[in-house]
Amino acid sequence: MIPKGAAIFFIVGLVAAGLLGIYLSQVANQIPTLVYINGPSLTIIPEKINYHLGEPVRVRIINSGTVLLSFADSSYGLKIVQLDGTIIYSPVSAQVISKLEPKEEKDFVWDQSKTDGSKTYQGRYNIISSASSDSGDALKKSVTINIFK
Repeated sequence: MIPKGAAIFFIVGLVAAGLLGIYLSQVANQIPTLVYINGPSLTIIPEKINYHLGEPVRVRIINSGTVLLSFADSSYGLKIVQLDGTIIYSPVSAQVISKLEPKEEKDFVWDQSKTDGSKTYQGRYNIISSASSDSGDALKKSVTINIFK
């Protein structure tokens, strides 16, 4: 027979662990929020954090600051990389300077294919964008997404 005190502590611990797990799961899967700030700022917001294999990944690149941002190409510096930094996808784009006015945004859709046309595997990927402001500040933002079966 289990002592009454041990049973109570076990049940309380089990309930607390479950609640903590739910809370941490929600925090880990939270989509970045858009906050406008004074000065240069770049924000990347995916439609969601968890995707199924083959599902289109929709991404918004937003100038969340008050100054004009410049990008080195027409894809607004967008790259999809593995967590080790290996670039797996970069949109075909013209090598022209692209600009994004304050509060302006560009939408992109990634079909989960690599640059060579092959399909990606399940896993975690970073979506990265790089820009520079007129004052010379370099900005690089990233967000991590998960791809499941």
